[in-house]
Amino acid sequence: MRKLVLCSLLLAVVVIVLGAYTRLTDAGLGCPDWPGCYGELFVPASSDKVAAANQAFPDRPLEASKAWSEMIHRYFAGTLGLLIFAIAIRAAVRRDPRMPMGLPLFLCALVVFQAALGMWTVTLNLLPVVVMGHLLGGFGVLCCLFLMYLRLQPVMGQDKLKSARRMLGFAFFGILILGCQIALGGWTSANYAALACTNFPVCEGQWWTQIDMPGAYSVPVADNYEFGVHGYSERMTMHIVHRAGALVTFVYLLALGIGLLRLQSKLMNTAGAALILVLIAQVMLGISNVVMSLPLTIAVAHNFVAACLLLIMVWITYQLSHLKEKAHG
Repeated sequence: MRKLVLCSLLLAVVVIVLGAYTRLTDAGLGCPDWPGCYGELFVPASSDKVAAANQAFPDRPLEASKAWSEMIHRYFAGTLGLLIFAIAIRAAVRRDPRMPMGLPLFLCALVVFQAALGMWTVTLNLLPVVVMGHLLGGFGVLCCLFLMYLRLQPVMGQDKLKSARRMLGFAFFGILILGCQIALGGWTSANYAALACTNFPVCEGQWWTQIDMPGAYSVPVADNYEFGVHGYSERMTMHIVHRAGALVTFVYLLALGIGLLRLQSKLMNTAGAALILVLIAQVMLGISNVVMSLPLTIAVAHNFVAACLLLIMVWITYQLSHLKEKAHG
């Protein structure tokens, strides 16, 4: 079971990276239908199939590179879904006390909803709220798999900390802050607002006179949301709010990391150091995205490191919960 969960966890990371690559290369509609591609299980390659595909979808002629990006992401996501269902079946058969059925069943339900969001991403032509939801769902699947893996591992460390309960509350709130920041990043990306501000640390011009919060977080009615439908001031507002959220997240998680370094626990000291290092890396990647005009490798890495940061927070929270139990025991 542990190997199966670990394999699924690693595959979930790959799916998140592939999803980011698909989105950032504007390949979200590389296949205008779902679950196949122009009515085929594989991207049409022969001249006859390409001609038939273009005739069936005259408004979106086949671009093989984008279609393959989309389909490879679907293949990996589909494989991940099958592995998760296999985990649930195995958990039901084995009845391991470390793995109550609630978590595998919830994960199966989340995977089904993720599949629906993947379909709606295509059928609703990249509706931003669906694209953002699909991103958050992917991170949710990743966290559930990691939590499942932790439950199957021996508990690390034997420290008893009186401050563990207080730090646990800070860690839970840190996950909430980080989740909100990921959602803001997803909304910014889904609305093609990542380059709405090209200066750093502040936006160009008199940006404060153009703030439009209601417009930035509205969903205008449109036939197609590819490349965004919001105006400049609305996209600039999304970008600025994401930057502000990044500042809040950085300060809070940095303080949490420093707090963990001060505890008399080697395990928590290691966790604090890892949190601070990954947090700094994420901030540097975010700055590089602005300064270097969103290079693909750095933008994809920004998504990957966000996933790593979230996993570190889940690990810290899980370990603190056990330290709290020992302290009270």
